[in-house]
Amino acid sequence: QVQLVESGGGLVQAGGSLRLSCAASGRTFSRDAMGWFRQAPGKEREFVVAITWSGGSTFYADSVKGRFTISRDNAKNTVYLQMNSLKPEDTAVYYCAADAGFYNLKLGLAGYWGQGTQVTVSS
Repeated sequence: QVQLVESGGGLVQAGGSLRLSCAASGRTFSRDAMGWFRQAPGKEREFVVAITWSGGSTFYADSVKGRFTISRDNAKNTVYLQMNSLKPEDTAVYYCAADAGFYNLKLGLAGYWGQGTQVTVSS
């Protein structure tokens, strides 16, 4: 069974940091693009960031550029999201996603999704 399992969410004060992890199992994702999305209460799910299979290219939403950093460890089948300078508007459920196509992720399309992890930023 293919699974993406997120961890690392929690409650943090504005200006703080969190590091999310997404561990893949069931098959290797070393040749897939991976990314993060988020969904705030009452809002549509939105793209946050994507990374190519090699890690050589990334693409960030303007709202997180300069504050969030995506990375991956293909040997561990894991992708990370380092979130710094967090703001209350970053509060959302964060979802990990994977797809063979990097541009698919940028379009919000993904073949695989995690179950999500809650990030809450207090003011």
